[in-house]
Amino acid sequence: MKKYLSILVLSVFCMAPASADEGMWLPSLISQRIGDMQAKGFTLTAEDIYSINQACLKDAVVHFGGGCTGELISPEGLLITNHHCGYGQIQRHSSVEHDYLRDGFWAMTRAEELPNPGLSVSFLEYMEDVTDKVLKGYKDGMSEEEREALVEKNSAKLVEEAVAEGKGLRASVEPLFYGNKYYMFVFRRYTDVRLVGAPPSSIGKFGGDTDNWMWPRHTGDFSIFRVYADKDNNPAAYSEDNVPYKPKKYFHIAAGGVKEGDFTFVYGFPGSTREYIMSEGVRYVSDVTNPAKIALRTMRLDVQKKYMDADQAVRIQYSSKNAGVSNAWKKWQGEMKGIVRLGTVARKQAFEASFMEWAEGTEYEGIIPALDSLYKALEPYNYALDYYNESARTIELVQFASRAVKAAEGGSDSALKAVEATFYKDYFLPIDKESFVAVMNAYKDNVPVDFRPPYFDSTLAVYGGSIEKWADDLFSASVFADRAALEAMDCAAVAALQDDPAVVFGREFTSWIGENIRPVVSRLNSEINLLNRDYVRGQMEFQPEKTFYPDANSTLRVAYGHIKGYSPSDGVYYMPFSTIEGIMEKDNPDIFDYNIPQRFRDIVASGDYGRWGHDGKVPVCFIATNHTSGGNSGSPVIDSKGRLIGINFDRVWEGTMSDIEFDPDFCRNISLDIRYVLFVIDMIGNADHLIDEMTIETE
Repeated sequence: MKKYLSILVLSVFCMAPASADEGMWLPSLISQRIGDMQAKGFTLTAEDIYSINQACLKDAVVHFGGGCTGELISPEGLLITNHHCGYGQIQRHSSVEHDYLRDGFWAMTRAEELPNPGLSVSFLEYMEDVTDKVLKGYKDGMSEEEREALVEKNSAKLVEEAVAEGKGLRASVEPLFYGNKYYMFVFRRYTDVRLVGAPPSSIGKFGGDTDNWMWPRHTGDFSIFRVYADKDNNPAAYSEDNVPYKPKKYFHIAAGGVKEGDFTFVYGFPGSTREYIMSEGVRYVSDVTNPAKIALRTMRLDVQKKYMDADQAVRIQYSSKNAGVSNAWKKWQGEMKGIVRLGTVARKQAFEASFMEWAEGTEYEGIIPALDSLYKALEPYNYALDYYNESARTIELVQFASRAVKAAEGGSDSALKAVEATFYKDYFLPIDKESFVAVMNAYKDNVPVDFRPPYFDSTLAVYGGSIEKWADDLFSASVFADRAALEAMDCAAVAALQDDPAVVFGREFTSWIGENIRPVVSRLNSEINLLNRDYVRGQMEFQPEKTFYPDANSTLRVAYGHIKGYSPSDGVYYMPFSTIEGIMEKDNPDIFDYNIPQRFRDIVASGDYGRWGHDGKVPVCFIATNHTSGGNSGSPVIDSKGRLIGINFDRVWEGTMSDIEFDPDFCRNISLDIRYVLFVIDMIGNADHLIDEMTIETE
């Protein structure tokens, strides 16, 4: 009975006052936060943020491609998100002849907008607390396996009922607070999404990896798409007969400017946070896995950079891949340093000692020692899995061989040819081979023999312990390294390549990891998550004065705060704004990441910024105290009147530990000022027809 009472208490705890600007709040419960929001300057109502009875701000926000956020900015389905969120689509449309990464892309007519197979956007129809429905039939004494089966059965029924109408509906039931609560999220997904505009990468990715996660930033990180629907405004597969989607709501744009202290809130889909895990889980991140993963990615990035700097075609091929590798690489470094600076491990250990004292004689007694024991048992297996994922699993030829054989076994020559074309378009063997040598040497040196496949050591022995000789053989003998030879084969021939060295490498690693490492990691993580369900509930009872919000899990959230600078170190203070002057300070034609377009230089030299100049400058980016995470990329940053003032794209490096611990002194989200977006569209892209679609307010 106590467990059910605790679940009821959970909702009460969520209504407690918040400290600082921490928190990722469920929109359907935003009425519990609206008083605090209004006290900090917000002028709208909870119904304006989230409603199922009227059009509201949630109807202008989309889950973009499953990993980012986007927002509608016109009544004609115009959508804006980050440049790095649309980067894959821009790259796939690029070639040496039409280098949209280098030169940018602007569709001057609807007919010029480019389709993107596989890209979708999803609008949240509604969310619903379904805890009671999901746990219907649960009885005391049920095993965890029985409970999970019940949850799965009840959830499947709820999803089936929710999507019965069809018309693009998708639904999922997601656990919150480690399964103390369950919410169902129902979306309508649109799959005809076309590229409309993107600045040159020298603007959209200005500063590259050097500036990534850093402040001050001067990155024009945006791209523009358009959502299309059938004549009835319903989702439809791509067709020339489709028409621009008519949104229930789109954001008006506030072009009057912002100042320090102004209210801000971010509406989006933060990916993953772990605010409530115990100290051993944090120690593993900061002391074990992050250092190992950073070292492995450094090797790959060094190899990629060498070849990308030497050849434009290779740069185009690997731009998206390189960005994907480097993003987490740099984030992990900041996260690790932030955890150490805050003393998060020691802080959590002190909390756990107090919790254990309080928990004596309660149902929570023994949770901390049990979790500690499980984390210690998990560590060597988790390390082996993390190392595999960042080494053997990153070999492009091996992954392609597996995909190609699988496609061939399906018997469709067209499917096989599509896999081949996609792979070879963006593949450069010297990078892959050199990366193989680097990461597999590290694998040999750092993963204990008992935690790696016998295949690895037996094959290595054949080559006298030389990873280099192994690489020479694999990349010369594999049919998958020979494009002409493979493309001449039909499905039956490719499916028969079971003894190809790339296929064998992938199969042996995958099967051994799948049989010996993943099951242990899965079992121990399940036990940890089960205990975390009780531990989080116990924390709520132990700290009734504290506000608890559910960890991010790619579901729609609201985070609010205000524009504010910060001090990263003694004697240093960062102002919360950057301007076009900073771009010119960094401009360097000899450095790819800082080589802005000549047209940009000419505009600055003229001093004519059109209607987008303010006090002789153009604002570029700003920072605020909103609690964000991965997945918030592209999220709308909204002012006190519900208008769009910016596009969220990053966090400051010193605050990336916010996925584990939020520090109000250091945690800042970085956003692109919407006025800079308008300046680039107008003055660089000459695409003022897009601005004409928008509703722009200057006061």
